Amino acid sequence: MNRSVCSTFLATLLPLLLSTTATVTVADQQGQDSAQPTALRVYFGTYTRGDSQGIYVSEVDLGCGSLQPAELAAEMTNPSFLALHPNGRYLYAVGEVSGFGGKRAGAVAGFSIDRSSGKLTLLGAASSGGTGPCHLAVDATGANVLVANYGGGSVACLPLGEDGRPGRATSFIQHQGSSVNRRRQQGPHAHCVNLTADNRFALVADLGLDKVLIYRLDAAKGELAANTPPSFGTSPGAGPRHLALHPSARYVYVVDELDSTVTACRFDARDGVLTLLQTISTLPQGFEGNNTTAEIHVHPSGQFVYASNRGHDSVAIYAVDGDSGRLSCVGHEPTQGKTPRNFSIDPTGTYLLAANQDTDNVVVFRIDRQSGQLRTTGHSLKVPSPVCVAFAPLGR
Repeated sequence: MNRSVCSTFLATLLPLLLSTTATVTVADQQGQDSAQPTALRVYFGTYTRGDSQGIYVSEVDLGCGSLQPAELAAEMTNPSFLALHPNGRYLYAVGEVSGFGGKRAGAVAGFSIDRSSGKLTLLGAASSGGTGPCHLAVDATGANVLVANYGGGSVACLPLGEDGRPGRATSFIQHQGSSVNRRRQQGPHAHCVNLTADNRFALVADLGLDKVLIYRLDAAKGELAANTPPSFGTSPGAGPRHLALHPSARYVYVVDELDSTVTACRFDARDGVLTLLQTISTLPQGFEGNNTTAEIHVHPSGQFVYASNRGHDSVAIYAVDGDSGRLSCVGHEPTQGKTPRNFSIDPTGTYLLAANQDTDNVVVFRIDRQSGQLRTTGHSLKVPSPVCVAFAPLGR
């Protein structure tokens, strides 16, 4: 994880958010069949260094993969990860900083989405409870937003008002411990929080502990409680970063940042238990350079898994065995840029958008539905320091 982000936030967050005036013009979707969209809105979280000022918005054409020029949707400091509310009307962003509200903590900001333009309007911001928040997710009921704090090594649950505004945390859990990498694992570093499809469990990958911690979620109360067993352990020094759940709810795939692997697990959806299936490299045989992984996603069909390499600057492509959930690597696709921090697959499963943090570009790839292979569409977009890609419907 890049730790050179801005370290101050308190004096600038709300003024920056409240001063947002930028808009983006998108096509009017009235009268079109919402079940088969022809285009989607897409938001980009960034690190606000260099030319970046916050959250950017564009539109992707689902016919050819072309992108409209990116426009500033909201000013904000280091909105490095984004999450959409289930109703499609609100967007949430972490403020990945170490100071908010006069305390050592980052922030979670909520925005309303203008249906026609994509412009974001600040609803409010609340403390994430720990420093350096880097990932968040909204539960299926829309009642809570959960946030993982990398710097603080913690996870929190914040209630959402009927107007979408985030409130003070109703549940906060501080992780404890360390692992074998003395430079990166001297303490806990919660790196993602993902919710299961039934909304019963929150899975939190902690890079510093070499664990995926498992919590039971009471969405009505906004409470998290340790499951039994409370965690799953990866290989020592692996550094679990992000994870993705298979649409069948039978498997979970964890991308390990420090040793460039994917850990495949069987998942007991009833009891919330992970068991090891395999560990597989994200790199081609013979690669000898420096590399860390970043993002992982399962294709909506459940047939393929994708993981990004920073250093090799590629997306690793895996086929999923339908009977066992095990992975076999079918190739690597260069992302046509440096440091693919994040990527996302559109909900129709047609395109993969790769965000190259260090070359300020987002590149569109078409997904072959038979093989899972990626093919360049020739379309790309300039976005300053892109670190998150989040799709949203048009005209809701």
